[in-house]
Amino acid sequence: MKIWVDADACPVVIKEILFRAAIRTQTTVVLVANQSLKVPPSPYIKSIQVLKGFDVADNEIVMQSRQSDLVITSDIPLAADVIEKGALVLSPRGELFSKNNIKARLNMRDFLDTMRASGVDTGGPSPLTERDNKKFADNLDRILTQNKKLDDY
Repeated sequence: MKIWVDADACPVVIKEILFRAAIRTQTTVVLVANQSLKVPPSPYIKSIQVLKGFDVADNEIVMQSRQSDLVITSDIPLAADVIEKGALVLSPRGELFSKNNIKARLNMRDFLDTMRASGVDTGGPSPLTERDNKKFADNLDRILTQNKKLDDY
């Protein structure tokens, strides 16, 4: 299992949780962004800088991710694409996206896009809270533990 991170929009606190988990579990974490990223020195933490442009980082993650990899993103279309490939998706708020809930999330995203295009202020996402951080860390740990058990067989 590799962990792919949509790093341009990923909060620093979430990256730090991922860095600690990568080292602790010896799991490769790859941050994909259209800007240079500073990552701690570790054989388990890598970054890929892609060209600037609409969905370039997302396309790289879709192309590189494999079945049973984990993708960290709040980008719903990206989540849908990698779920289609069999990857797991965890948002920085700790929400697990799956085949069971991603279509509803896509529909809601499209609805809000339509509302914004017609001039309605839908507001943005609320700030990340300690509760969100804990939920993310707990779900990440659960996924990594399950993956470790599968590797042990």
